[in-house]
Parts: sequence; structure tokens; C-alpha cells
Amino acid sequence: MGKPDARVDAYIAKAAPFAKPILEYIREVVHGACPDVEETMKWSFPNFEYRGMLCSMASFKAHCAFGFRKGALLIEKSPKVDEAMGQMGRITAIADLPPKKELVRLIKAAMKLNDAGVPAPKAKRESKTPLAIPPDLEAALKKNARARKTFEGFPPSHRREYVEWIVEAKREATRQRRLAQAIEWMADGKSRNWRYEPSAGIQSSRSRQQVADRATFTVASRNR
Repeated sequence: MGKPDARVDAYIAKAAPFAKPILEYIREVVHGACPDVEETMKWSFPNFEYRGMLCSMASFKAHCAFGFRKGALLIEKSPKVDEAMGQMGRITAIADLPPKKELVRLIKAAMKLNDAGVPAPKAKRESKTPLAIPPDLEAALKKNARARKTFEGFPPSHRREYVEWIVEAKREATRQRRLAQAIEWMADGKSRNWRYEPSAGIQSSRSRQQVADRATFTVASRNR
């Protein structure tokens, strides 16, 4: 077994009770499949390296995530899987992971890619139409200075997440609830998908730094 990193030990120790056995299991399987693997901490969560980045895992408020650096070459993307949760989807129990035999196969396949020096595929950038702020959101932001400051400080992708969430509501009552929730979250410095960030429940005094360092599991497993 490769040498464990004390920072990974600490990360697992601080994880929610449901997450600890999941993280420990993933760690055990990775080391078993790749004896020469090295542990490290990057982007605030555990990463496993073997001749480069191999895979990584993360614990969030209500789920865990696990993914491969070159996952696009190993696993066919499913439209049902939220990209913010890695290639294995939302993991709330060990049973949510593929069978151990399949995990080992994927890990060894990822090792072969690194052995061969195969580069990770670059994420495709989709061309987006210019973002139009709906009048009701614009009016609500004008009434709440803290929410407006957060929104204006967001990168375009974070702004779009809020706008699309609001305008996609099928009922007016739903739209109004989402609008109110959006303003409340932004007043607290939160992004639309703050629950999936390593530090859920961001304090407004730290919002700008955490937005800049969002380093979601998707970015870590696909775009490094």
C-alpha cells in the first residue's frame, strides 16, 4: 500500500458520519488496485496520483463524489449524472458505487492511460448566448444590496446558473419562490450550487474567495 497522507486521514475524520465509510472504502480499493499510488490534497479534497493525476474523491454535506482525471475516456457519460457529483453520480452509501471488481478495472484502465502518456481530453466549451437578466430578478437585486454585490462579483457561469434556474420555472408561484430563494442565498454570498461545494454554508465574508476557489469536483476531474 502506498504511503497514506495524514491530510487525507484528517479529511476523512472530519467528514460526516455517513461519508467516512465511503471515503475509507474508496481509499482502500484505490490502494489495492494501484499499490504505487500516492495520496495528496488538491482543491481541498483527496487526490490519488500515479504518474500524474489518477482519481479523486470528495465529501459534501449530503453525498460523496468519486471520479477519474481521464474519466471521459473510461466511462460513458450518462445524462442522469449531475456533473457536479463526478462520474459515479451522487454517492450516499457504498452500495451506490459500482461493484469492487468494476472499480478495480476502471482504476487499472486509468493507470494504463497514464502509463501510455495519454492526455486528458479538454472539456468542450459550449457557445452560449449573451446572458439576459430577467426583469423580476433585476428588480429584486436592486432592492438587496448584498445580493446585488454577490451577483455582480460572480463569474458568468454562476450568474447563468441562477438566471436559468429562475426562468425555467413552469409556474409563476414556483418562479417567485425560486426568486426569493436566490436573493436569500446571494445575500449570504452563496452560489446556486453551494450545497455541492466542499464548504457548504458559506459565510458572506468569505463568499468572494470561495467563489473564486470553487474548484468543484467537475473541474478537478475534467479540466485540470
